[in-house]
Amino acid sequence: MHLAYPAVLAVLLFCVGLYGVLARRNAILVLMSVELMLNAVNLNLVAFDVWLRDALHSGQALTLFTIAIAAAEIGIGLAIVLAVYRNRGSSAVDELRDTAEGPDGDAEDAVDEKPAPAQKAEATA
Repeated sequence: MHLAYPAVLAVLLFCVGLYGVLARRNAILVLMSVELMLNAVNLNLVAFDVWLRDALHSGQALTLFTIAIAAAEIGIGLAIVLAVYRNRGSSAVDELRDTAEGPDGDAEDAVDEKPAPAQKAEATA
């Protein structure tokens, strides 16, 4: 088998995944697109491992590590998406920007600022 066939398939998978990451607004679809991109990388690893006839099969071993990392990434990613969906009622990626920006578009501090002691004294008086 020629190396070009799996390489072209991997390029197509990667391009579809890249389009999904750039064009989709739903967080679940973005995570699925990232998985497509990782599967394209796995396909290349295995194809080059077979083509080079590596005695240690290092491409296949690296593919197993990549699959394990992808599984952990999906688990953490889905947990974050579910938490955001529970709080906001939507899993749109564009709306996630509101967590870091205020209504004016300015970035708000993550920690609320404490009032100055003089302002505290005025508030209690």
